[in-house]
Amino acid sequence: MTRVLIVDDHPVFRDGLAGLLATLPEVEIAGMAGTAEEALAAVSQAAPDVVLMDINLPGASGVEATRQATQVAPATAVLVISMVDDDDSVFAAMAAGARGYVLKGASAAEITAALRTVAAGGAVFGAGVASRLLARTPARPSVPARPDDLTTREREVLDLLAEGASNRQIARSLGLSLKTVQNHVSRILDKLQAADRTQAALRARGIPPPPH
Repeated sequence: MTRVLIVDDHPVFRDGLAGLLATLPEVEIAGMAGTAEEALAAVSQAAPDVVLMDINLPGASGVEATRQATQVAPATAVLVISMVDDDDSVFAAMAAGARGYVLKGASAAEITAALRTVAAGGAVFGAGVASRLLARTPARPSVPARPDDLTTREREVLDLLAEGASNRQIARSLGLSLKTVQNHVSRILDKLQAADRTQAALRARGIPPPPH
Protein backbone atom coordinates (compact mmCIF):
# COMPACT_ATOMS: atom_id res chain seq x y z
CA MET A 1 0.00 0.00 0.00
CA THR A 2 1.38 3.43 -1.00
CA ARG A 3 0.55 6.15 1.52
CA VAL A 4 0.23 9.60 -0.07
CA LEU A 5 0.14 13.11 1.41
CA ILE A 6 -1.53 15.82 -0.72
CA VAL A 7 -0.14 19.35 -0.35
CA ASP A 8 -1.98 22.19 -2.14
CA ASP A 9 -3.48 25.45 -0.93
CA HIS A 10 -6.51 25.16 -3.23
CA PRO A 11 -9.19 22.94 -1.59
CA VAL A 12 -10.89 22.18 -4.90
CA PHE A 13 -7.71 20.84 -6.49
CA ARG A 14 -6.79 19.03 -3.26
CA ASP A 15 -10.17 17.32 -3.23
CA GLY A 16 -9.83 16.49 -6.91
CA LEU A 17 -6.51 14.72 -6.28
CA ALA A 18 -8.06 12.91 -3.32
CA GLY A 19 -10.87 11.72 -5.57
CA LEU A 20 -8.38 10.47 -8.14
CA LEU A 21 -6.33 8.62 -5.51
CA ALA A 22 -9.49 7.03 -4.12
CA THR A 23 -9.85 5.16 -7.42
CA LEU A 24 -6.45 3.49 -6.98
CA PRO A 25 -6.70 0.33 -4.85
CA GLU A 26 -2.99 0.37 -3.95
CA VAL A 27 -3.06 3.96 -2.63
CA GLU A 28 -4.06 5.23 0.81
CA ILE A 29 -4.41 8.97 1.54
CA ALA A 30 -2.16 9.71 4.55
CA GLY A 31 -3.40 13.28 4.89
CA MET A 32 -3.84 16.69 3.24
CA ALA A 33 -2.12 20.01 3.88
CA GLY A 34 -2.48 23.58 2.60
CA THR A 35 0.85 25.10 3.70
CA ALA A 36 4.50 24.09 3.89
CA GLU A 37 4.30 24.09 7.68
CA GLU A 38 1.30 21.75 7.69
CA ALA A 39 3.03 19.55 5.13
CA LEU A 40 6.20 19.17 7.19
CA ALA A 41 4.20 18.38 10.32
CA ALA A 42 2.28 15.72 8.40
CA VAL A 43 5.47 14.24 6.94
CA SER A 44 6.96 13.94 10.44
CA GLN A 45 3.82 12.41 11.92
CA ALA A 46 2.48 10.23 9.10
CA ALA A 47 5.73 9.30 7.25
CA PRO A 48 3.97 9.02 3.85
CA ASP A 49 5.57 7.11 0.98
CA VAL A 50 4.86 9.92 -1.49
CA VAL A 51 4.07 13.63 -1.16
CA LEU A 52 2.17 15.37 -3.99
CA MET A 53 3.57 18.88 -3.62
CA ASP A 54 2.42 22.20 -5.06
CA ILE A 55 5.09 24.88 -5.63
CA ASN A 56 3.08 28.02 -4.86
CA LEU A 57 2.13 27.76 -1.21
CA PRO A 58 1.36 30.58 1.25
CA GLY A 59 4.41 31.32 3.40
CA ALA A 60 7.30 28.98 2.68
CA SER A 61 7.33 27.68 -0.91
CA GLY A 62 6.82 24.15 -2.07
CA VAL A 63 10.51 24.04 -3.05
CA GLU A 64 11.57 24.81 0.52
CA ALA A 65 8.99 22.33 1.83
CA THR A 66 10.44 19.70 -0.51
CA ARG A 67 13.98 20.37 0.72
CA GLN A 68 12.99 20.06 4.36
CA ALA A 69 10.69 17.07 3.81
CA THR A 70 13.44 15.06 2.09
CA GLN A 71 15.77 15.85 4.99
CA VAL A 72 13.21 14.90 7.65
CA ALA A 73 12.07 11.76 5.83
CA PRO A 74 14.63 10.62 3.23
CA ALA A 75 12.52 7.58 2.33
CA THR A 76 9.59 9.81 1.32
CA ALA A 77 9.37 10.64 -2.39
CA VAL A 78 8.18 14.10 -3.44
CA LEU A 79 6.28 14.50 -6.71
CA VAL A 80 5.65 18.14 -7.62
CA ILE A 81 2.28 18.85 -9.27
CA SER A 82 2.16 22.53 -10.18
CA MET A 83 0.78 25.15 -12.54
CA VAL A 84 4.28 26.67 -12.63
CA ASP A 85 6.18 25.38 -15.63
CA ASP A 86 9.20 27.69 -15.95
CA ASP A 87 12.59 25.99 -16.16
CA ASP A 88 14.03 27.63 -13.03
CA SER A 89 11.23 26.22 -10.87
CA VAL A 90 11.73 22.75 -12.30
CA PHE A 91 15.48 22.86 -11.65
CA ALA A 92 14.94 24.25 -8.15
CA ALA A 93 12.44 21.54 -7.24
CA MET A 94 14.64 18.73 -8.53
CA ALA A 95 17.72 20.17 -6.80
CA ALA A 96 15.68 20.34 -3.57
CA GLY A 97 15.11 16.60 -3.80
CA ALA A 98 11.87 16.15 -5.76
CA ARG A 99 11.76 12.91 -7.74
CA GLY A 100 9.31 14.19 -10.30
CA TYR A 101 7.58 17.24 -11.74
CA VAL A 102 4.30 17.23 -13.64
CA LEU A 103 1.93 20.03 -14.51
CA LYS A 104 -1.60 20.41 -13.16
CA GLY A 105 -2.86 20.23 -16.71
CA ALA A 106 -1.66 16.62 -16.96
CA SER A 107 -4.27 13.91 -17.41
CA ALA A 108 -5.35 11.64 -14.57
CA ALA A 109 -3.48 8.80 -16.28
CA GLU A 110 -0.26 10.84 -16.44
CA ILE A 111 -0.50 11.84 -12.77
CA THR A 112 -1.25 8.26 -11.75
CA ALA A 113 1.71 6.94 -13.77
CA ALA A 114 4.01 9.58 -12.28
CA LEU A 115 2.88 8.69 -8.76
CA ARG A 116 3.57 5.01 -9.33
CA THR A 117 6.99 5.75 -10.86
CA VAL A 118 8.27 7.83 -7.95
CA ALA A 119 6.75 5.40 -5.44
CA ALA A 120 8.82 2.66 -7.10
CA GLY A 121 12.01 4.71 -6.77
CA GLY A 122 12.10 6.25 -10.24
CA ALA A 123 12.24 9.85 -11.40
CA VAL A 124 9.72 11.36 -13.80
CA PHE A 125 8.96 14.56 -15.68
CA GLY A 126 5.75 15.49 -17.46
CA ALA A 127 6.09 15.52 -21.24
CA GLY A 128 6.23 19.31 -21.57
CA VAL A 129 8.65 19.67 -18.67
CA ALA A 130 10.94 16.91 -19.92
CA SER A 131 11.35 18.38 -23.40
CA ARG A 132 12.48 21.76 -22.07
CA LEU A 133 14.64 20.24 -19.35
CA LEU A 134 16.49 18.03 -21.80
CA ALA A 135 16.90 20.96 -24.20
CA ARG A 136 18.78 22.84 -21.51
CA THR A 137 20.91 19.98 -20.22
CA PRO A 138 23.55 17.63 -21.65
CA ALA A 139 22.25 14.64 -23.55
CA ARG A 140 25.03 12.50 -22.08
CA PRO A 141 25.87 12.13 -18.42
CA SER A 142 28.00 14.84 -16.90
CA VAL A 143 30.15 13.13 -14.31
CA PRO A 144 33.06 14.13 -12.08
CA ALA A 145 36.48 13.79 -13.66
CA ARG A 146 37.74 10.74 -11.79
CA PRO A 147 40.10 7.92 -12.74
CA ASP A 148 37.30 5.36 -12.32
CA ASP A 149 35.02 7.00 -14.90
CA LEU A 150 31.76 5.28 -15.87
CA THR A 151 31.98 2.37 -18.27
CA THR A 152 29.91 2.33 -21.46
CA ARG A 153 27.42 -0.05 -19.84
CA GLU A 154 27.17 2.11 -16.72
CA ARG A 155 26.44 5.14 -18.91
CA GLU A 156 23.66 3.19 -20.63
CA VAL A 157 22.19 2.29 -17.24
CA LEU A 158 22.49 5.90 -16.05
CA ASP A 159 20.77 7.23 -19.19
CA LEU A 160 17.77 4.97 -18.53
CA LEU A 161 17.82 5.74 -14.81
CA ALA A 162 17.73 9.47 -15.62
CA GLU A 163 14.64 8.87 -17.76
CA GLY A 164 12.88 7.43 -14.71
CA ALA A 165 13.20 3.73 -15.56
CA SER A 166 13.04 1.22 -12.71
CA ASN A 167 15.70 -1.46 -12.27
CA ARG A 168 13.37 -4.04 -13.84
CA GLN A 169 12.71 -1.79 -16.84
CA ILE A 170 16.46 -1.20 -17.26
CA ALA A 171 17.11 -4.95 -17.07
CA ARG A 172 14.52 -5.64 -19.80
CA SER A 173 15.78 -2.81 -22.01
CA LEU A 174 19.44 -3.85 -21.85
CA GLY A 175 18.92 -7.62 -21.65
CA LEU A 176 20.52 -7.88 -18.22
CA SER A 177 19.56 -9.68 -15.03
CA LEU A 178 17.98 -7.64 -12.24
CA LYS A 179 20.96 -8.38 -9.98
CA THR A 180 23.40 -7.11 -12.62
CA VAL A 181 21.45 -3.86 -12.96
CA GLN A 182 21.38 -3.45 -9.18
CA ASN A 183 25.16 -3.88 -9.12
CA HIS A 184 25.60 -1.32 -11.91
CA VAL A 185 23.37 1.20 -10.08
CA SER A 186 25.35 0.69 -6.87
CA ARG A 187 28.65 1.35 -8.66
CA ILE A 188 27.18 4.39 -10.45
CA LEU A 189 26.06 5.94 -7.15
CA ASP A 190 29.53 5.36 -5.73
CA LYS A 191 31.37 6.83 -8.71
CA LEU A 192 29.10 9.88 -8.94
CA GLN A 193 29.18 10.34 -5.17
CA ALA A 194 25.38 10.39 -5.31
CA ALA A 195 23.31 9.52 -2.24
CA ASP A 196 20.48 7.94 -4.24
CA ARG A 197 18.98 7.37 -7.69
CA THR A 198 17.47 10.84 -7.75
CA GLN A 199 20.84 12.54 -7.26
CA ALA A 200 22.37 10.29 -9.91
CA ALA A 201 19.58 11.29 -12.34
CA LEU A 202 20.23 14.96 -11.54
CA ARG A 203 23.96 14.56 -12.20
CA ALA A 204 23.16 12.78 -15.45
CA ARG A 205 21.38 15.94 -16.61
CA GLY A 206 24.03 18.31 -15.29
CA ILE A 207 21.97 19.44 -12.27
CA PRO A 208 23.96 19.69 -9.02
CA PRO A 209 22.54 17.69 -6.10
CA PRO A 210 20.98 19.54 -3.16
CA PRO A 211 23.46 20.66 -0.48
CA HIS A 212 23.65 18.64 2.73
